[in-house]
Amino acid sequence: MARVLFILTAIIQFSFAFHALKTGRDQKWIWIIILAPVVGCLAYYFMEVFPHSREERTLRKRVHDIAKALNPDGQLKRRTEEVSNNASVDNRAALADECLEKGMFDEAIRLYEGCLDGPYKDDARLLFACARAYFYNGNHRQAEEILARLVKAHPKFRRDEAQLLEARVLEALGENPRATELYEALRERYVGFEAKYRYGLLLKRLGREAEANELFDLIIKNARRSALESEQEWVKLARKERESVAA
Repeated sequence: MARVLFILTAIIQFSFAFHALKTGRDQKWIWIIILAPVVGCLAYYFMEVFPHSREERTLRKRVHDIAKALNPDGQLKRRTEEVSNNASVDNRAALADECLEKGMFDEAIRLYEGCLDGPYKDDARLLFACARAYFYNGNHRQAEEILARLVKAHPKFRRDEAQLLEARVLEALGENPRATELYEALRERYVGFEAKYRYGLLLKRLGREAEANELFDLIIKNARRSALESEQEWVKLARKERESVAA
């Protein structure tokens, strides 16, 4: 048993030392890992690896979600106070982001439009956020116009996300051929399952059920490739679509 633990510790120790060397970390970490295998490896993980890992981002999001659940309007209140004290574009944009997240779309649109002026009239992040606010508020034509401004000024800004939003806008406007063309382009390129799922829904609505089911099955088949909770939501929705067909 002791021998197994020794071998396991040595493997872990070597792995961490190799990671430190390969990633160009300070060489002091290699000595710490060698001289104090258990404590050194733990210290290296929590000080060098964890802060930049997916787990850390997931944990940070969960802490943020818990804070919002305990005080749902705390962030909105803080952002409002910041704008009252200093109505800078950054502060107003941050308040608009919070309003968008809260579903206060009219207020978000007003704030974004107010920011899109002067040197910020073609700001890529503001244009994209404003287009989202218009879309979720049901102002689909305005969302299309804002996206056109974004593509003209910054054709590469968050290209896939912007095209997915554009496809959803076109679908909402009833321009299904154009929406289908964009979804098809995103089918293989878009990272994650959302584009495939939304494309599948459009195909199903257009009566192309075999093609839609093919996309839903592809999402389910590749479910294990993503551990992200947000991606698993699309997997659940795809399974629900397939179960409704089976029923």
